[in-house]
Amino acid sequence: MNMSFLPARQGRHRQRYEDNLRLVAGCIPYRLENDVEERNGNVTSRITVLMISTPNRDDLVFPKGGWEDDETVHEAACREALEEIGVKGILGEDPLGVWEFRSKSRQNSGSLEGGCRGYMFSLEVTEELDIWAEQTSYKRKWLSPEEAFKFCRYDWMREALRVHLTVIEKDSKSGRAEKLVELPMFPVSDAQAEHQMLSAGCSGKPSSVQHLEESFTSNCIVQG
Repeated sequence: MNMSFLPARQGRHRQRYEDNLRLVAGCIPYRLENDVEERNGNVTSRITVLMISTPNRDDLVFPKGGWEDDETVHEAACREALEEIGVKGILGEDPLGVWEFRSKSRQNSGSLEGGCRGYMFSLEVTEELDIWAEQTSYKRKWLSPEEAFKFCRYDWMREALRVHLTVIEKDSKSGRAEKLVELPMFPVSDAQAEHQMLSAGCSGKPSSVQHLEESFTSNCIVQG
């Protein structure tokens, strides 16, 4: 059992803002598992993603939270993964995309307040902690991409999942153009909806791995 964790950060006194939007960082934790095909014996990779549930709800989300002024966006994404879902790993250098959405407390409000701008990354999980800071608030569950898409609470997170799967497919070392999963196509919310995707993309395959400096948030490696 791993007892080496610090309490989750509280409050918003160090919160970053841009264009009157709260800046948020998060990630899609995933792992690749090798499966042996029965007929020809070829080894292929199967992807699963890790999501969290909140009390009294059946839907699921990926870890995310406020990006604070004493950390980089990569450190913020790593910290949220550690605090909310209790994992460490290898974080993609480039964001999967940048999305604007309303905070959960303001989703049904006509006010302009509560707007967020979220940066989402891929996180290849290398370690799962037995105990983590927000364990009493969040329960984690490994899912197939199909299951994740079905149970995901937010449209913009579904779109981040689509981009994530595309990136993983391109970065696959197998060299085969095999799709990892086929997800159902649903229309993206329009400009008046509560969630709107601003941009998405990823550069080519990272060429090296750089360790973050030792600090509270240095619980993952950033590919760069």
